[in-house]
Amino acid sequence: MDLLNAPERSLRDEPNLALLEKQRAQADPRKILADRVEQLYAQLWIAILGAFAVGGIATFELWEPRYRGLMLFWWGLVLLTTLASTSLLVSYRRSPNKLDQAEQWLRWHGLAALAIGSVWGFAGAVFFPAHTGEQQVFLAFLLAGVVTGGIPVFSGSWPIFAVFAASVLLPFTYILATFGNRLFMELAALAPVFYAVNVAIAYRLASVFSTGYRLRYAYSELTDDYRILNKRLGDQLLELQEAGRQVEESGRKLALFADRAPIAVIEIGTDGCIQQLNPSAEALFGYAPAELLGKPIQTLVAPAAQAAFQQQWQTLVETGSPLLAQLMRNLRRDGLEVVCEWTVTPLVNPDGRVLSVVAQGRDMSSQLEAERMKKEFTSTLSHELRTPLTSIIGSLQLVNSGVMGGVDKDVLELTVIAERNGQRLLDLINDLLDVEKIRAGKFDITLESLAIDDVLKEALVLNRAFAERYRVELKAADSLPAACVCADRKRLLQVLTNLISNAAKFSPAGETVDIGLQQQSHSVRVSVQDRGPGIPADFRAKIFTRFSQADAATARQKGGTGLGLAICKHLIELMHGAIGFQDRPGGGTIFWIEIPMQDVSQTNKEN
Repeated sequence: MDLLNAPERSLRDEPNLALLEKQRAQADPRKILADRVEQLYAQLWIAILGAFAVGGIATFELWEPRYRGLMLFWWGLVLLTTLASTSLLVSYRRSPNKLDQAEQWLRWHGLAALAIGSVWGFAGAVFFPAHTGEQQVFLAFLLAGVVTGGIPVFSGSWPIFAVFAASVLLPFTYILATFGNRLFMELAALAPVFYAVNVAIAYRLASVFSTGYRLRYAYSELTDDYRILNKRLGDQLLELQEAGRQVEESGRKLALFADRAPIAVIEIGTDGCIQQLNPSAEALFGYAPAELLGKPIQTLVAPAAQAAFQQQWQTLVETGSPLLAQLMRNLRRDGLEVVCEWTVTPLVNPDGRVLSVVAQGRDMSSQLEAERMKKEFTSTLSHELRTPLTSIIGSLQLVNSGVMGGVDKDVLELTVIAERNGQRLLDLINDLLDVEKIRAGKFDITLESLAIDDVLKEALVLNRAFAERYRVELKAADSLPAACVCADRKRLLQVLTNLISNAAKFSPAGETVDIGLQQQSHSVRVSVQDRGPGIPADFRAKIFTRFSQADAATARQKGGTGLGLAICKHLIELMHGAIGFQDRPGGGTIFWIEIPMQDVSQTNKEN
């Protein structure tokens, strides 16, 4: 028997072909199902490790202190699903009767896929609205990669992949559709198409795998001629798995190069030549695609930045490490230079070799110019306005106090108004400078051990005359508990003065502003209670934002810049405390601050 020609004869011999079809039809469905389940569980560990790896990347990119609790909750879900999936995988490996219980194991695997997908769907639905700009684009690309990555992992059962992909995309698509942005709505409309294409690929792969398993059992019943053919089919299955990985890579590229991405996206080959670019990149640099495709990326780099760029590019290709938030001077087609911020991500194959590089960038020229103008404005406020204004106010105070001699009543009334308005202008300038220092991270806080009751008594003395102008009485609790806190005395007095003066201004004449001090387990709470009109419901969410005033007409009558509470919030947070408000029973508002006691504050300071 000629073994080299046996496969050809087997394929062309009609009786043998009919026998093959019969054997395939008679293959035990339970064994085929068991093999599919075995394949799914063999790849489940990839999903488990992938969830950790991709979750770590997402945490690094999206981490912000204000979302710490939400991020930790999401990681709790990741750990929970990981432990459940790992337990399921271990239980399957130890099961002595995989064949008879194949359907049950398949259902449990589907539940695991649903749980893993739901965790990523939750991440998209929660973190996408909480971030802006390139972080939203990053999250969208990440979720697209997760869905596409599920094709080879769950290809043994296309319904399981369909459930997994739906649990990822459905919450995210809903957020895109309801975000209120036209671009996001269009992307939401494309999401079902993306889902259908991936499910179709998974269906096709599952069908091929199922057919392969049937053929494998059929060939096992035939002669040695068919075993050679069986080996060929095994090779084809390996090629299909490789094709699945290539589909995954193509899916990532498709997601990255979405034509309607709001930022410039450029794909660069390892030789430094441009392979693809999106319309935003065309608009940014003024080139048509045909003018840039195949050209060196240095075409878009300003001459002065060429040397530094070449060094960074060489390091990027050699190490495969991404570059984040890199500022670079770029050259447009019309010769103008623009400063862009770039995030550069190499696409690396499983062997660690860089296949291509994806660069995402946005024009920062306007933002940098705005920062420069803001610094000039701050400098003007500090030197050109505050210094002479302080002298003017001092002179008016001398005139109004009578030190310079008697002044006519009408003239005195005008100088008092001038002093009051000058002081309001000085307060506004000081508030603006404080806000700028806080944003720049240059606000000095000197923490020391303070007796909070003494600080509170001092604040009452300093603000009593102010309250009397509004015919409001300041009243502290009969007994203030003695407790030591670690805080900045000057800044703590500034916060208390702002809260007390606000309560006095907005309280009706003849009312009382109550100041309380309460010692808690690890902190001290100071409360300021007024009988004012209260905080409108639609204003509560933005009360601590800059330039926020509930009623502009009232603010003009009472005075104020809309910066005081925003500054208070920053100051209290710098002292490791908290600030908030609540309705007062019977009408009015209670503003409170909490300052950690000395031992807790010292620990926070050291941390």
